[in-house]
Amino acid sequence: MKKKSVLAWIWDFVSLHKIYFVLSLIFAFASVLSGFLPYFFIGGMINQLLAGNKNWDFYLQQSAWAGLAWIGYWGFHGISTMLSHTATFKILAEMRHRLTDKLARLPLGTVLSQSSGSHKNIIVERVDATETTLAHLIPEFTAGIFGPIIVLIAMLIIDWRLTLLSLLTIPIVVLAYVRMAANSEADYQNTLVKTKKLNDTAVEYINGIEVIKVFGKEKFSYDKFVTAAREGADCFIEWMRKFNLEMGIVTAFLPSGLLFLLPAGCYFYLQGSLTAGNFILMIILSLSLLTPLILVASYMDDLRKIGTIFGQVIDILEKPDLKRPQELRELPKGRDLVMTDVSFGYTDEEEVLHDISLDIKAGSINALVGPSGSGKSTIAKLLASFWDVTSGQISYGGLDIRQLPLDYYSRQIAYVTQDNYLFDETIMENIRMGNPAASDEEVIEIARRCGCYDFIMNLENGFETQVGSGGGHLSGGERQRIAIVRAMLKDAPILILDEATAYTDPENEARIQSSLARLIEGRTLIVIAHRLSTIMSADQIVLVNDGRIEARGRHEELLAGSPLYASMWQAHIATRDSGEMEGGLTHA
Repeated sequence: MKKKSVLAWIWDFVSLHKIYFVLSLIFAFASVLSGFLPYFFIGGMINQLLAGNKNWDFYLQQSAWAGLAWIGYWGFHGISTMLSHTATFKILAEMRHRLTDKLARLPLGTVLSQSSGSHKNIIVERVDATETTLAHLIPEFTAGIFGPIIVLIAMLIIDWRLTLLSLLTIPIVVLAYVRMAANSEADYQNTLVKTKKLNDTAVEYINGIEVIKVFGKEKFSYDKFVTAAREGADCFIEWMRKFNLEMGIVTAFLPSGLLFLLPAGCYFYLQGSLTAGNFILMIILSLSLLTPLILVASYMDDLRKIGTIFGQVIDILEKPDLKRPQELRELPKGRDLVMTDVSFGYTDEEEVLHDISLDIKAGSINALVGPSGSGKSTIAKLLASFWDVTSGQISYGGLDIRQLPLDYYSRQIAYVTQDNYLFDETIMENIRMGNPAASDEEVIEIARRCGCYDFIMNLENGFETQVGSGGGHLSGGERQRIAIVRAMLKDAPILILDEATAYTDPENEARIQSSLARLIEGRTLIVIAHRLSTIMSADQIVLVNDGRIEARGRHEELLAGSPLYASMWQAHIATRDSGEMEGGLTHA
């Protein structure tokens, strides 16, 4: 499908509130006209004064009209600005809504291919950068072009010779501007790259501050950030040096038309072909052109940058969604999950899963085990439809999951990872995200059933405790336990636990396992675990190695038939006390 141009995207957003912009343009035109009227009134008074008119009422009346016109200029300008800003901030909100909605519909791999700092930079800074274009450039730039045209027509009527002479410096201005435009977009693009690097480095520094301090890498990380900041500053300085040099030529030569107009005007006056009043009026009108023309020249720079400013926003909006239908055309027949000859790669160059075939029966407990990096989490994420498979098929109830609406399939699965994110809300609200319609009593009850009620109530404010950004006020184990409660409140038929108790101490892990054993009755459980003792009773253990399924079966079968599983078991029991190996996940 052919991609839309930048201007087409801008129009898509502007058309949402076009009535505001139309009215803003009308008032901007009125403002420009009102701004030029005082010059004509002043010129008229000068002409009459030189002609010997001594009627004081005339001058008083002309002054009053000039004052009213000036008040009209600022009044119309204020209304125009208010209308354009009202529309613009509505559009910025819509842009951010579309961006966040789009990120939710993209494959997870596409989202994770860029850092959180990059996404934040686009959603906040890049969207904010469009405010100047939308709120100022559209009404003011348009009016700024037509205003000088009206003045030039008036000047041509008064004296076409002086008008042409006043425009003699325009070719120099145009040449300077063309040169400025030639490299401006590339230079500006380079500044955005440096800004992105600075954002990424800052986020990395803040997120990794604990590791940096523990391993004494403060100087390395600080130097890395300072280097990124210095490179960004140098890039901006070089860009502004070029811009200001050439913009200086523009602003210097625009008013220099007076160098031709003044001596020529004196000559025409002495020859009797130009009246003193018209000569003075031509000077005033020529000067009145400077401000709008310089403003237009500065806005032209914004026009050149608009492709880059909108480009990063558009890049996200045009990325392909996970291909899913909008409506459920056929109900799945049952709740079995089946992977058939599935291969997958995060990039086109490298495949990480090879010909995976796996049957997961509804209501069964299934464990994915294997060495680190073998592909266990990738399988789990494919089952949760975070990505689309490269080849093969994943079916749910006999239907390819790509035939199921994303919102329908997401309701079938609750997913808990070892790094679950908690929002800067209370514990109550973080749990309620699993089911926004749940009452406080239902939230408390599920926490009780998950064995988390006591630890939550021991916190200073119980369920109303603020967890901080990312759950930073809680320990890793506490965050994981809340994430499990949230997943259970969702009440989905399939529960995926990706090392969900990795940060939990053995005592609390045993409590969680015991609680889950009661809560998963009738649900399908897929668990990824390094602690093999926790999955000894699983209905199916799948051994993944180097992106392939090496073996599958129950614990005893794998111990007897898989040397790799047996060696993993021996390594596990060598580092565990026998008391920690009791229990594990099983249906109650």
